[in-house]
Amino acid sequence: MSEIVAARTPSYSRIELATLTSRAQANLLGNIHGGEVVKLADSTAGVVAQRHSGGPAVTAALDEMAFLEPVRVGDIVRTIGQVNWVGTSSMEIGVRIETEPWDAAGKVLHVGSAYFVFVAVDAAGHGRPVPALEPETDEDRRRMHEAQVRRAHRLARRQEIDAIRARS
Repeated sequence: MSEIVAARTPSYSRIELATLTSRAQANLLGNIHGGEVVKLADSTAGVVAQRHSGGPAVTAALDEMAFLEPVRVGDIVRTIGQVNWVGTSSMEIGVRIETEPWDAAGKVLHVGSAYFVFVAVDAAGHGRPVPALEPETDEDRRRMHEAQVRRAHRLARRQEIDAIRARS
């Protein structure tokens, strides 16, 4: 029998991680490979999802990833993640990616944003219920509303693709 857990706030599971980039992560242009940035964002989102759900959670989708600026070798990369929306077993986690350039101490650049969908899983790998989300601020409420719009678009896109496949 599962225990009922009270709703949790976005601040309950919000996390910030930081790392120093290296040449081993660079692409042919000498910038940090986009896949490395996605990996950092996914790791951050995974910690947030685990904290909010109180157990294992897996990446179900990368809904959106926007690269705004390149990340350079030697930059400090900081990822900030929080739960934006919660369903029955799924959660949308927003991640903001920032850098502090190695040659401009104190200067912080917003270099990317990502939205991940995670599903909380039990020991058998099946979805399990997650606590509701209780927004604390107007910013939290805005993020929740935007996440609901992204979810509606994902569902509509899936239905449209299924309809096309059913006709072919």
